[in-house]
Amino acid sequence: MKNGIHPEYKEATVTCACGNTFKTGSVKEDLKVEICSECHPFFTGRQKFTDTGGRIDKFNKKYKR
Repeated sequence: MKNGIHPEYKEATVTCACGNTFKTGSVKEDLKVEICSECHPFFTGRQKFTDTGGRIDKFNKKYKR
């Protein structure tokens, strides 16, 4: 590795939109994310369905379900 061209690697605080915070390593000190392992459906086992504008009904009507 060349000297003087790499950014400084430090401990960062990650803040999720759900309010969860944790520490990790990064070149930035603060990171803001929209989804984390505490609120992601894959890790929590809870599935959220949002029907915006009747998309599900439109799909069902189109394919006659």
